[in-house]
Amino acid sequence: MPSAELTPTSVHEPDPVRPTKVDQVAAAGSELIGGPIGRRALLGTSWWTPVRVVALVAIGMFALGLVQKAPCYNSGWFFGASSQYTHACYSDIPHLYQGRGFADGLVPYFDKLPGDMQYLEYPVLTGVFMEVAAWLTPGSGSIQHQEQWYWMVNAGMLMVCAAVIVVCVSRTHARRPWDGLLVALAPAFALTATINWDLLAVALTASAMLMWSRGRSLAFGVLLGLATAAKLYPVFLLGPLFLLCWRAGKWRDFGKAFGGTAVAWLAVNLPVMLFAFDGWSKFYTFSQERGVDFGSFWLILAQNSTDPLSTDTVNTFATLLMLLCCGAIAALTLTAPRRPRFAQLAFLIVAAFILTNKVYSPQYVLWLVPLAVLARPKWRDFLIWQACEVAYFLGIWMYLAYTTSGDAHKGLPTDGYHWAIGLHLLGTLYLCAVIVRDILMPERDVVRLAGDDDPSGGVLDRAEDVFVFGAAARPGRHAAPFDGPQVEWGGEGSADRSL
Repeated sequence: MPSAELTPTSVHEPDPVRPTKVDQVAAAGSELIGGPIGRRALLGTSWWTPVRVVALVAIGMFALGLVQKAPCYNSGWFFGASSQYTHACYSDIPHLYQGRGFADGLVPYFDKLPGDMQYLEYPVLTGVFMEVAAWLTPGSGSIQHQEQWYWMVNAGMLMVCAAVIVVCVSRTHARRPWDGLLVALAPAFALTATINWDLLAVALTASAMLMWSRGRSLAFGVLLGLATAAKLYPVFLLGPLFLLCWRAGKWRDFGKAFGGTAVAWLAVNLPVMLFAFDGWSKFYTFSQERGVDFGSFWLILAQNSTDPLSTDTVNTFATLLMLLCCGAIAALTLTAPRRPRFAQLAFLIVAAFILTNKVYSPQYVLWLVPLAVLARPKWRDFLIWQACEVAYFLGIWMYLAYTTSGDAHKGLPTDGYHWAIGLHLLGTLYLCAVIVRDILMPERDVVRLAGDDDPSGGVLDRAEDVFVFGAAARPGRHAAPFDGPQVEWGGEGSADRSL
């Protein structure tokens, strides 16, 4: 007999999910602070709400990441090329203060730079972020003193971005606020937060995801457009969203999201395009002309080949691989027995871009951390992936220490660095495989085990399917995407569903 239609008055509002009750790793980790929360604990009666706790933990971890950069702050960025690698404290920020003309008061995109770079090679909104930090940097003292201040000013601005990210992740899945701790405590997040300016785009993307989860399609589009004006990868989220809205018939909401994205991106980019086109286009030409670089499987192929592929050939093959991944994600979306969650597909599309790209800088892990938490909030799988990313973080700096010193005793030789790249690739592929399994077997999805359908899906949450293929089109397979609330039980796959 089919279940009755759910209404706000027919079912009691489900309680928040407690990670220590459903995740063994979370329960074991909670022993450090007194163990899992008790049955009779009064929740919501203290200033220490989950979101506030998560935000404070994130700020604390961010501060630890700043401490980790201390050896470079004092000397490594200025007096020794290899010491900033052996201490794993490298950052682009102080180097580009002078290298991209901020120390000389040059205007990004409009003023030419000395040397071969000619113009700033970052998207416009990131350039604005960099320029604002330069305005706040004291112009007196030695260039070393100014670069230290520039890094500190940027670190303060990026800390705000980090806080925004964890708050947005904690609030996107309304019943799972403690999932934000996965972001706050992610070691790769703390280690890479101040290498570059990626946290700006990540914060805007996380804010966009929160808006979509609240059903605010236009606000989602505006924030996603701003994120794309800071970094290219956020625009890829429109692909999965198009497929999900196609399957659910939510064309009006997708139109708002797409229109908001386009208008916001143009509002930021158009003035620079019109008055400084050469400077504006530098990011895109640099990305196209850049050769095979650190972190990609293309580098392993190039360094083990007597006749490496040309940059144009790699661009072509990388594009074809990305298109194949997009096709596979589209097929998965339209044939899955239950409509995939938005966060699951968002992670897969960004991961596909990272895996097929010709470069993987260590801070690119920041793109995936919030999406991974929303897609697969399981501590075991998240920590496995993070361990691989930390290994890569150490591997690239040790490899650069080796290449700058030429001494194998002071770093990691090429073969060792290839193993570090392999660990990064395998860790990301592992998390992709687990998420694909959750899509094909939704009974294994830890979010849906707690009784939710798609809490980050906004208008897609509990929506009926109108267009599907394959097994999903069979009678009874897609008519009821939400089976009603379930109670918490001991863990993934457990048969104990008693209160």
